[in-house]
Amino acid sequence: MTTDIKGISSMATRLVLGDLVAAFEQQSGCRVAIESVGGVDAARRVQAGEAFDVVILASDAIDRLIASGQVLAGSRVDLVRSGVAVAVRAGAPRPDISTEDALRQAVRAARSISYSSGPSGVALAGLFERWGIAGEIKSRIVTPPPGIPVGSLVARGEVELGFQQLSELMHLEGITVLGPLPPAIQIITTFSAGVCSGTGQAETVRAMLAFMNTPQAAEAKRRQGMDPAA
Repeated sequence: MTTDIKGISSMATRLVLGDLVAAFEQQSGCRVAIESVGGVDAARRVQAGEAFDVVILASDAIDRLIASGQVLAGSRVDLVRSGVAVAVRAGAPRPDISTEDALRQAVRAARSISYSSGPSGVALAGLFERWGIAGEIKSRIVTPPPGIPVGSLVARGEVELGFQQLSELMHLEGITVLGPLPPAIQIITTFSAGVCSGTGQAETVRAMLAFMNTPQAAEAKRRQGMDPAA
């Protein structure tokens, strides 16, 4: 007998979840469908009471859904840790981003800049404030539409310098990934899962999340530019 699990996640975990879900389906015989959308939209839909069995978002978003009762208390499972990388359009000049000072100069020189509306984007905005350049670059910030990867804007030439989770940039055609943020200012987001409070499949979801944190799942996470959270 098959059991359907319906989930929702942010775009950052789309590829790694595809790998992990396929492996879990093969092992368990369950059928799993996870919709990946913009993280803000995913949280809004769960908060509004849309029916899901599991939700995978940044850990602070999962904590807010637990606090509001949409996700079961005690069900949060940390899955992956993900850092931010920088990209330019394929064939474009490659600015130096190897140090904090070099990256700051690259940002100030860029004609247009884009970053996600998720936690990493909030942290980047804070970094630009700390650098004292937020006002200087404000008019050059391009906000991506919900669910549209920053890398897609870079590939189309609409953005000169793009910041996003490495997992969302590494397989995208039409861009060059310059590398991760320098270690001193790297922004790490932990993506976690939670069991939705209205599900009738809580035990099956818990089994899937446990599978997603097994040693055999670690390689899939690294292959998609992320690290195991444990």
